[in-house]
Amino acid sequence: MQVDFAGDTVPIHDRETGEVWQAPIFVAVLPASNYTFAKAYPAQDLRSWIKAHCDALEFFGGVPEIIVPDNPKAGVTRACRYEPDLNPAYQEMAAHYGAAVIPARPRSPRDKAKVENAVLVVERWILAALRNHTFFSLHDANRAIREAVARLNDRPFQKLEGTRRSLYETLDKPALRPLPPQRYEFAEWRKAKVNLDYHVEVDRNYYSVPYPLVGETVDIRLTDGLVEILHRGKRVACHPRATGRGRSVTQIQHMPASHRRHREWTPSKLRRWAESVGPHTAQLVVTILEEKPHPEQGFRSCLGIIHLARKYGSDRLEAAAARACAARTFSYSSVKSILAHNLDQAPLPGPPDNQATPVHPNLRGPDYYAGGGP
Repeated sequence: MQVDFAGDTVPIHDRETGEVWQAPIFVAVLPASNYTFAKAYPAQDLRSWIKAHCDALEFFGGVPEIIVPDNPKAGVTRACRYEPDLNPAYQEMAAHYGAAVIPARPRSPRDKAKVENAVLVVERWILAALRNHTFFSLHDANRAIREAVARLNDRPFQKLEGTRRSLYETLDKPALRPLPPQRYEFAEWRKAKVNLDYHVEVDRNYYSVPYPLVGETVDIRLTDGLVEILHRGKRVACHPRATGRGRSVTQIQHMPASHRRHREWTPSKLRRWAESVGPHTAQLVVTILEEKPHPEQGFRSCLGIIHLARKYGSDRLEAAAARACAARTFSYSSVKSILAHNLDQAPLPGPPDNQATPVHPNLRGPDYYAGGGP
């Protein structure tokens, strides 16, 4: 199977804005019969390139041994006469169908003569015939292209007997291997370095890997629903793909033991622990948890307070919490400072005395301000 994008495009009109964008046309041909597939796609990017191959193979009803592209940037990362480099997703797609991708050699038109001829035929006999049509969606354009392709494949040859379809039925179809049970699901490949928190960033979301991989470079395979992470060809993590931004997706088994212990704490468990220390510690922890938009955001502060209890003891922590609550400084750093400076062992300041103003000869009384004067 030889494949390429045509030079001509199909204009798609937006009904609401009046804007027009150009849809590229993917062309595939089986060389023995010249049986042709053509379809419009949103772009010439990798996703469209892969989808076009899957559509073509399903149109032909089987898999050829070899696929010959023309070194497109979407599928071939480095063109070379002898050892071209393929995009990992393109390689994976070909492996899924059991086909070998052998790009045409640069400046070797004979390697791709059939598809170049098919592109010319599509442009002259299909796109030219549709030039006076106005399409408002890719679906409408492809419906017209599909009907025109069927007419092309059924049109008798001028110098040969039969049609593209009849030759396909006798020559190409028997040689094709069966399609796999499932269609290939497009996957994008990226590389990333594992952060110190044993997570990798993908589209501003964060996914965990086993913590010994901190600092390592990993390969990431992205589908619409999954994030797979591989290290040296071995899959080390698989997560459902998160929606939105700023989310962390973490598997407990990826954490070091110390972090796993922290993970066991929940807001209700933190509250019960604080109540066991004393009412002021409970007030401190509850306030920290409730002041955050999500209780989990206060976990780190509360876990620090638990560490202070282990270091200084529950009695001193309760006294420090009482001082922090009196000053309304509900934070780990405040309690830590109180304990570090032994302020928990000093008496709490009492409320200000409500004493009457002393009588003094220099003070003016109410009569003065009533207009009596001296």
